[in-house]
Amino acid sequence: MYKTYCILLLSAAFNVRFNDAEVQMPRFKLNDGYDIPAIALGTSPGYNSKQKPNEMEVAVKWALDAGYRHFDTAAIYNVEDQVGRALKKYPREEVFVTTKLWNTKHAMSDVVPALQESLKNLQLKYVDLYLIHWPVSQHENLTASDVDYLDSWRGMMNAKKLGLTRSIGVSNFNKEQIQRIIDSGLEVPAVNQVEINLNLQQPDLLEYAKSKNITICGYTPFGSLFYSKGSEDAPPPRLNDPVLTKMAEKYNKTVPQIALRYLHELGVIPLPKSVTRNRIEQNIDIFNFSLTDEEKNLLKGFDRNYRTLPQYKWKDFPYYPFEKN
Repeated sequence: MYKTYCILLLSAAFNVRFNDAEVQMPRFKLNDGYDIPAIALGTSPGYNSKQKPNEMEVAVKWALDAGYRHFDTAAIYNVEDQVGRALKKYPREEVFVTTKLWNTKHAMSDVVPALQESLKNLQLKYVDLYLIHWPVSQHENLTASDVDYLDSWRGMMNAKKLGLTRSIGVSNFNKEQIQRIIDSGLEVPAVNQVEINLNLQQPDLLEYAKSKNITICGYTPFGSLFYSKGSEDAPPPRLNDPVLTKMAEKYNKTVPQIALRYLHELGVIPLPKSVTRNRIEQNIDIFNFSLTDEEKNLLKGFDRNYRTLPQYKWKDFPYYPFEKN
């Protein structure tokens, strides 16, 4: 089902050298006509992470050397300045930059100034994609605000009209919330960025997005694969799962590369994050092999509708997008 979808989405590509062989980096066609590279370096430091000075700047430079041309960041990550410094000497037209509107800036009048602040930090005149980070809205004191995300979306449309972003989209929206945007006669989002991994494959949301020609970007693409990242109650698999290790050995790849390749074949743009050079290089090296239908069915069997980042702290806020249990 998704194979045809992927073929329709893939468009112009550029060459990246993997293991002494040139491989085309696929790009997806957004519903507004722009192209988006099929994998991005995620730059979230994690909510509990302690960053080293300029750690993300160095990571972005390594990623550029490895062939990445798509970089996903956000105002709340507090690394836009580092991303901007790393990209400064690179041709602007050759990189794709995504950033996001934070929950405290949802009022329609706040959207453009928030993006202008992000552009200042990034040292850019425009971003390629601007997303509403979450449908929930907060006051500066972190209490719930009742700002309607439809007003936020109108602000996003204004930012696009002003040329501050080429494309606009959403993040962490469920299909009913996206449909409400469409039913209101507003611009259809180009992208929905959501958690997608082996434990949370979201087939209904993927099918809905396909029907509306909305591209899905997937954060937390490794889910609970790493023992150090997964909670104790997280379902399998882990890095040493025999099904995954067998596939990895067959293709001379790592288990994380198998997970990323599977998401790509679902038509998802994965957003792996790392500040380790060899992992950054490995994560992009997924375009020179394909999984069989049998292997994809095995991987499909790991879906448990288990959400790694449910953000229950917002579950009583207006427009909380996920299940509340």
